[in-house]
Amino acid sequence: MHRSQCSPLKCVLVGNAAVGKTSLIVAYTTNGFRETYRPTAFDNYSVTVNVDNKPLRMDLCDTAGNSRFDTLRPLSYSEADVFLLCFKVSEPESLTAVTEHWLPELKTVCPNVPVILVGTQNDQRMGYERRKLLVDSKRVKRLADQLELDYIECSALTQLNLKEVFDLAILNAMKNSAKIRSNKVPEKARERQPTFKNSFRRLVSMTKKFL
Repeated sequence: MHRSQCSPLKCVLVGNAAVGKTSLIVAYTTNGFRETYRPTAFDNYSVTVNVDNKPLRMDLCDTAGNSRFDTLRPLSYSEADVFLLCFKVSEPESLTAVTEHWLPELKTVCPNVPVILVGTQNDQRMGYERRKLLVDSKRVKRLADQLELDYIECSALTQLNLKEVFDLAILNAMKNSAKIRSNKVPEKARERQPTFKNSFRRLVSMTKKFL
């Protein structure tokens, strides 16, 4: 499951129902915010971003978190380049589901596709009256380290770290794609290739249009 240099990059958002997956996509692609919750079955969005001053189309796949879609959901994982595994910082059970349900599902269907752990609705950490219900970010960071996943918190409402979430998705997807290509290149030819770090040092992600 990797893309050619000319094909779009496919980013799939997964996680429990109502953790804010759709809100992240809407905020990123339109700079808007969805006030009311509407359950998602499966939706696809597309944006064009700039990476090293070159346009790259990114397809965003919004999946259903409800268990009744467990057999259908993996069909949307085909050709995925990266997963954003989302949980809500004010909903500990959504974090529990990360290790008990979502990672096993992803690693079974797409074992070689990078996964980024995303804590949504970070704005609830500000002035939240029932702080005991909030997931400890340090605890999540330790968990992410153990699972060898990148971890980032964000808010669709305030757009805190919103752009950074998708920049990280692009970076991980392209790193993985470069690794796959490198494994297919003879050693001498590999030595002549520019390093990935230099190629993407100036990564700039900016939404240009919403299709």
